[in-house]
Amino acid sequence: MGTMKSLLIVYMFVFVYSCVSSLNNLISLCLCLGLANSRKDVVTVTPWLAPIVWEGTFDTNILDATYKPQNITVANTVFAVGKYVQFLKDYLESAEQYFMLGYRVHYYIFTDQPEAVPTVTLGADRRITTLKIPGSNRWQEITLRRMEMIMNLIETQLVNEADYIFCLDVDTKFYGHWGAESLSRLVAAVHFGFYSASREHFTYERRPESQAYIPYGEGDYYYGGAMIGGLVREVYKVTKTCHLWLNMDKANSIEAVWQEESHLNKYFLYNKPTKLLSPEYLWNGPYQNNEVKMIRYSHVWKDVSKVRPN
Repeated sequence: MGTMKSLLIVYMFVFVYSCVSSLNNLISLCLCLGLANSRKDVVTVTPWLAPIVWEGTFDTNILDATYKPQNITVANTVFAVGKYVQFLKDYLESAEQYFMLGYRVHYYIFTDQPEAVPTVTLGADRRITTLKIPGSNRWQEITLRRMEMIMNLIETQLVNEADYIFCLDVDTKFYGHWGAESLSRLVAAVHFGFYSASREHFTYERRPESQAYIPYGEGDYYYGGAMIGGLVREVYKVTKTCHLWLNMDKANSIEAVWQEESHLNKYFLYNKPTKLLSPEYLWNGPYQNNEVKMIRYSHVWKDVSKVRPN
């Protein structure tokens, strides 16, 4: 037992040396690993020693004492196009209840209907910027363009305006605390539908013709495309690479099975996230189970035939 603990410590510091780019990430890693023993029912550390954040694996007070004095800014991007603008009010109001409370937050809303952006009471040091974009007759096209738009936003504004960024879906709602435990260099969310499944069941893109191709026998987790997070410079690399791959696919007349989500999974296969958020942070529906003891953020029910343009 003592040997195993010693090996874990050695591996942890090798991982820290090679992957952790700041004191903040080191503190976050140590806290999550240190509290992991409080959850015996779920996996709390990846094979490459990145923490997986579950209820009971972090101490909010310690994390806030570390991050709040730094006066960081967290950007939050969301796309509200076409009939999806109807979800924006609940999204923003619930975010003001639960998302990064006590931190400076700047929402960037991409929409084809700026006039429909609701008036929401914001907390101190929290603001909204509305960015007008064209609509589309295909919902797939909207998701395919998202990487490019976020990439351009980072290039032109966020590189000087924010420290961290979370790119989230608008047809969602916050139901519980989402705070500094989610911060790290590169953050991915484990898809609620596959967190307990074996990788042969993951719905990766399996056609070699696509840049998103992942062959059977490879892959770590299946990550949800509704959440990308991390340092602004790291998310820029994600969006720039995925945008390139999406354009290469388009030139070859192929569209990955799950559009940008497929490309995101390919990116994370070869660029390991430094922190994973459990399905608590990316759920679907009101139900939960023994492992998911609380739902922090979830897609809301919708009749897709009435909100999607195709």
